[in-house]
Amino acid sequence: MATVTFDKATRLYPGGERPAVDGLDLHIEDGEFLVLVGPSGCGKSTSLRMLAGLEEVTAGRIMIGDRDVTDMQPKDRDIAMVFQNYALYPHMTVADNMGFALKIAGTPKAEIRERVEEAARILDLTEYLERKPKALSGGQRQRVAMGRAIVRQPQVFLMDEPLSNLDAKLRVQTRTQIASLQRRLGVTTVYVTHDQTEALTMGDRIAVLKDGLLQQVGTPRDMYDTPANEFVAGFIGSPAMNIGKFHIEGDEAVHGDARIPLTRAVIDSLSGPAITVGFRPESLNVVAAGTPGAIPMSVDLVEELGSDAFVYGAVTGSAGADGKVGSGDDSNQCVVRVDPRDTPKIGDVLNVVVKPGELHLFDAATGERLAQ
Repeated sequence: MATVTFDKATRLYPGGERPAVDGLDLHIEDGEFLVLVGPSGCGKSTSLRMLAGLEEVTAGRIMIGDRDVTDMQPKDRDIAMVFQNYALYPHMTVADNMGFALKIAGTPKAEIRERVEEAARILDLTEYLERKPKALSGGQRQRVAMGRAIVRQPQVFLMDEPLSNLDAKLRVQTRTQIASLQRRLGVTTVYVTHDQTEALTMGDRIAVLKDGLLQQVGTPRDMYDTPANEFVAGFIGSPAMNIGKFHIEGDEAVHGDARIPLTRAVIDSLSGPAITVGFRPESLNVVAAGTPGAIPMSVDLVEELGSDAFVYGAVTGSAGADGKVGSGDDSNQCVVRVDPRDTPKIGDVLNVVVKPGELHLFDAATGERLAQ
């Protein structure tokens, strides 16, 4: 097993105006499960391919353990990769697919069979070893692809959105299997996904990328409780955090009829006359009208999910306000999680306050988190 280090690793494609990955500094511990997450085009798959040796490193370097692998051929890096599309040979059996890399490397047949059977036991594939891929379900094919990586006994597993081709239920089931398997094997794993729910549930740590730049790296709890900037705050969490720009009046942040009290230290740290305020749907308590610091919302939609209910609505009095406050990109609808047995009606005004310690404040100009 080994650590992985990106040391100011950069990838600039020929003719590109800006790097796809820009000065990535990231250290992954031995045996750690690290998830690279971000929107499409953020550089997460490029980072993984740089580590695999499939993309050239324009500047900086990449280390696996104490080896500088920046200019090393992929076959010499001692890594195994699991792709989104399985990449199985249709004319080979499951056993032959799993053992093919060992066969090419000249491994004795007895050892190949032993490793394949061991991986099949781990992945619950023993009864399918003689089948062809066309006779398997999508989840089974993905487990075969995992088995092919396991039999290599590499220092590092690389996984590039391996669950994207599975249906929703199977995706949930398979992600728990992958996370459990990684912890059982203890192999350093770098996992790429655009799904922040996968990132939160699977990773020991998460690294969030945007436009080729590392935004924040930390545990799932770090990301959720103390996002480093407005982008991470809006990206991590489902439903997304309610975020919007408020203007300062005295010692309050104001948007429409919402007035949120601020400390003098926060106001003094601002670089302009506005502040970005964030609060998660579950961080709100329903209160009576007129409660100090309450945010009044006009209810537009109620989603009842059995164990939860989510109320969607706009802050009252905000129709002519500068900027929007809502959950998700450019949304003017806030989301509130409420008791599913006590839901408001469409058209009601719901008054909510942010729970103590669960308000997120960011500089409106820089997007950076403000100390409270």
